[in-house]
Amino acid sequence: MNPLLDNWDTPFKVPPFEDIHPDHFEPAVKIAIEEARKEISEIIDSDEEPSFSNTIEALENSGRGLNRISSVLFNLNSAETTPELQKVVQTVSPLLTRFSNDITLNRQLFEKVRTVYETRERIGLSTEQERLLRDKYRGFINGGAGLEEEKKEIFRKISEKLAKLTLQFEENVLAETNDYLLHLTEADELYGLPGGIIEAAAAEAKKRNRKGWIFTLQHPSYVPFMQYSDRRDLREKMFRAYSSRAFRGNKHDNRDIVRHIVNLRLEKARLLGHANYAEYALEDRMANSPEKVNRFLNELYIAARPYALRDKKEVRDFAVSTGFGDNLERWDWAYFSEKLKMKKLNIDDELLRPYFRLDIVQYAVFKLATDLFGIRFLERNDIPRYNSEVKTFEVLDESGSNLALLMVDYHPRKGKSSGAWMTAYREQSIMNGKDIRPVISILMNFSLSTATKPALITHNELTTFLHEFGHALHGMMSRCTYESLSGTNVTRDFVELPSQLMENWAYEKEWLDSWASHYETGSKIPADLFGKIKKSLTFNEGYACNRQLSFGLLDMAYHTLTDELKNDIRDFEKEAMKSTELFDNVDTASMSCSFGHLFSGGYAAGYYGYKWAEVLDADAFSLFIQNGLLDRKTAKAFRENILEKGSSDEPMKLYKEFRGREPGQEALLKRSGFNKK
Repeated sequence: MNPLLDNWDTPFKVPPFEDIHPDHFEPAVKIAIEEARKEISEIIDSDEEPSFSNTIEALENSGRGLNRISSVLFNLNSAETTPELQKVVQTVSPLLTRFSNDITLNRQLFEKVRTVYETRERIGLSTEQERLLRDKYRGFINGGAGLEEEKKEIFRKISEKLAKLTLQFEENVLAETNDYLLHLTEADELYGLPGGIIEAAAAEAKKRNRKGWIFTLQHPSYVPFMQYSDRRDLREKMFRAYSSRAFRGNKHDNRDIVRHIVNLRLEKARLLGHANYAEYALEDRMANSPEKVNRFLNELYIAARPYALRDKKEVRDFAVSTGFGDNLERWDWAYFSEKLKMKKLNIDDELLRPYFRLDIVQYAVFKLATDLFGIRFLERNDIPRYNSEVKTFEVLDESGSNLALLMVDYHPRKGKSSGAWMTAYREQSIMNGKDIRPVISILMNFSLSTATKPALITHNELTTFLHEFGHALHGMMSRCTYESLSGTNVTRDFVELPSQLMENWAYEKEWLDSWASHYETGSKIPADLFGKIKKSLTFNEGYACNRQLSFGLLDMAYHTLTDELKNDIRDFEKEAMKSTELFDNVDTASMSCSFGHLFSGGYAAGYYGYKWAEVLDADAFSLFIQNGLLDRKTAKAFRENILEKGSSDEPMKLYKEFRGREPGQEALLKRSGFNKK
């Protein structure tokens, strides 16, 4: 028996993880593809006149069994992968791409979809139905349906190659992250590092049966090492290791993969009649053209650049004042920035860490959702988990009805990708009148507890938690009819609004004061420290904004190419990012080769969306500031107009219904400190 093909007899029909093995996936996917083919054939072979119901809705509801299996496969590949699972993904991914192409490249099916599309103004569709019809039609056009047969075959091959290359890119970055260890054995190599970081490094060494201390490229280890280590030579060593991931000329090198992905995307866009990939990708975004994106990035660049130069000078001058006589390099930035922050604000990540005990943070974040939206979280220990560290919660609405299931996965592991993200094992939809509630997961990479300390996180990690939880709220609160429009299935420049909005509470005294306390003494964060936390919001914000803009500019440079990329990857990214550059280039470093958002994470021609959404979230949060941090009326409006609506209407229309007007940049400029004379 193959558990992937069974009717899962588990609470909330969660995947029976303990019964699923890598060798189950390929046969299950093949069977599910055949079932989905039959469903598609029924639509094609129907003698009925094409209608919204028998064509568009039928197409939307086809392949649910396949979606169920593939969501388990790809989520596990990010959260709990193994060499066996990676091999399966490489085998199965082309099958899924081929099947997807078989749908969008089927001329008979496209003609039925087009027939419905051309009658859309006469058949009395709701707004959500119109959105679904538009998306399906556009999906066929962007999927090559209008191409000549010869070009369809080219399109098919491009899609399959891209599917394999993006997977290989991610696997290479994970392998490079896991492969590097900084093994220290002398006490003088630890100067400057906080006790908790040293203790965690000792635990890592013990786990690997080594003496001394081990630091890795996982964020809970790498970030504090770069912030606090007095040993400049070791900081340089760590920086070079981190920034050269998949750029070392070995079997995991991503240079050729980046070049191939960029060129294949361009070829795909050209086949569909676009000048470049960004023009193709941005069609349905709020910023719906490369010109609009570049204008937006340039406007922010002009606003932020003077402050970025100010921040760089201030850190450099501070370093010199401490006796530092060398050129300020990239591996010096976090170290001297943290010391300057301590001098100016008397605050740093380690000073705040004791106040953010992870289990208490979880309680506080969940309670914030309760206070705003009335939802409650009930931990369940009877639900299958893919790893024993995962915590699972039934989420109840105000009425006591089930809203969603939430899985939370906090800590780094060898088989888990770095960073933080939200995903879904099942998305919300309505089928045959039944509201199918979602199964949502958020994953982070926070420090583990040690022999003497519980798991404690930094203030920056608190904002990460709130960010991913905001995405989770978007998925959990969805009230849409169609799965492909529900939850976070919105445009890339709108999807970050709920996540970035939630981050704002991390800087508010009223909220922090209601729960944050020292894990040993129980004392609240001192009053003077609250002001410093607020001030830290603008500390080096010019530098941070400039850095984000550099990533957005690199993204657009790759995806506005109109000719094949032949350049050396390092030379290309240096040119693309030179206007934002603040440091000398490091010849061993390549941003592109580990830039997962662009080359394996779905943000191609979309990285600008983070800054775009900051405009939205700052403007949205100003309404909470005006009406009250926990104002239920404001929260209700945000829930009903944003969180519940998914992509069932135009993003700007949804935002205006919440806010009463279009967003402006004033709130973001004020929050960033860019509007001060």
